[in-house]
Amino acid sequence: MTENQNHTNTALYSEDLAPISAQNRSWNTWNYAALWISMSLCIPTYMLSSSLIEGGMSWWQAILTIFLGNTIVLIPMILNGHAGAKYGIPFPVFARASFGTTGANIPALLRAIVACGWFGIQTWIGGFALYQMARLWIPSLETLPQIFPDSWGLQTGPAICFILFWLLNMYVVYLGVDSIKKLLVFKAFFLPLAALALLLWALNAAHGLGPILSTPSKFANSSEFFTYFFPALTGMVGFWATLSLNIPDFTRYATSQQVQIKGQMYGLPTSMTLFAFVGVVVTSATAIVFGTTIWDPVVLAGKFDSKLLVSVAMIAVAISTLATNIAANIVSPANDFANLSPSKIDFRKGGYITGVIGILIFPWKLIADPSGYIFTWLVGYSSLLGPVGGIMIADYYFIRKQTLVLDDLYNPQGQYSFKNGFNTQAIWALILGVLPNVPGFLTTIQAVNANTFPAWLSDLYHYAWFVGFGISGWIYWILMKNKK
Repeated sequence: MTENQNHTNTALYSEDLAPISAQNRSWNTWNYAALWISMSLCIPTYMLSSSLIEGGMSWWQAILTIFLGNTIVLIPMILNGHAGAKYGIPFPVFARASFGTTGANIPALLRAIVACGWFGIQTWIGGFALYQMARLWIPSLETLPQIFPDSWGLQTGPAICFILFWLLNMYVVYLGVDSIKKLLVFKAFFLPLAALALLLWALNAAHGLGPILSTPSKFANSSEFFTYFFPALTGMVGFWATLSLNIPDFTRYATSQQVQIKGQMYGLPTSMTLFAFVGVVVTSATAIVFGTTIWDPVVLAGKFDSKLLVSVAMIAVAISTLATNIAANIVSPANDFANLSPSKIDFRKGGYITGVIGILIFPWKLIADPSGYIFTWLVGYSSLLGPVGGIMIADYYFIRKQTLVLDDLYNPQGQYSFKNGFNTQAIWALILGVLPNVPGFLTTIQAVNANTFPAWLSDLYHYAWFVGFGISGWIYWILMKNKK
């Protein structure tokens, strides 16, 4: 933006949203690789692979599914990252080119709601880690009278620890994001060591990799396997569907296109697959040691005999989860909510809104079992975010040919204002991309009878991200091409 621009005082412009000049960009290849290593090393990544094992896959099928999913999502990640690196703009500003200066709030809010869900899940994991520790020292926590309805599936002890951990997260929001810098450093050292310790335990307990890797797939034939594989693959893509949209928030700091491309290629598929491998080995070992697969590492750690060992591990998990939660799941939705009404909602209030929605989403139910985690949560939100990605990529590469007018992105009367700030073509393309996945979603959450829709229509949901991405991108391209 040039200094003499008269629209820099409009609601479309702020210091946070302003483009970053070339001389102020300092991120290199290692920074992007490190970013992905840090974000990949979290409990939900571990649970991805272990939930696939629990679902019936063999170790190599689970690892292959995760590697494929992360290689696929790397493509929109790099494509959307291009605009951030070229123009120094964040995701909400990039979305204005396709959705309109006001319409950009639609994809921003869709992404924000998903981030709220992730905030809830991570907060539940951190709270449950505290519960696993506390019940060793206060056994009565396990036998507290039930105060929540049975349909909630929420025990009183874990609920108390969840609320306490939630309050800790809200206190960090109150203090400001800078307060978690040291926690992120702790996480970067602790989680790899914890993963290694779990791996060594698994190898020792199961007497080497042999018994672990010889555990067969539970699928009787290839038809059964592929029925599970495709929605699982969609879930793996969905895992980072949020970041594949708002990756410009990070690539705007890149010193060149090459560094963001190489950094993401080196960091994302490798760290996700390696940490997932730890999850596979440890989960397979639990089946040998305990006679049942334990896909949640927090539950597993709670089974060890040493009170001190469990306590140290659970406190470390809670601290690590707190750091990840604030950095990955509070910053972006808080800014998105603040963007709705900058004069009334600041970062702190946006963080509180995120926290409340994170509870209302009932996160303990989402990760209570592998099918809820993968097929309801990951696949479900990928059906919303896939279409947004398709539209943004079609617009930037096929309509605009990678050329944006930077000043107009901040101008309420510029070319990206379309009609009253909304690009109706993008909104129609979004709706038409989401619709085919609705029947399958309703069937999956059992809101309707399994026979309500034709099987082929319900089955589209298994490919939710791909269906939405392809349909919305194609329809948007046709509508915009004809408009010209």
